Amino acid sequence: MNDAQIGLSVATPIIIIFALVLYRMGVLQRTGTLAAVLASVACAAVLFIER
Repeated sequence: MNDAQIGLSVATPIIIIFALVLYRMGVLQRTGTLAAVLASVACAAVLFIER
């Protein structure tokens, strides 16, 4: 794995955890949380596959 793939492997779970924490705190609604999680997973998948 190169540096970009390692970065994606680290950043994506952090984004997901952060979105879930914000949801639990009441800052994000369910749709916003799902959108953040799906967008981060989709971006990571596309960028991971391209490399």
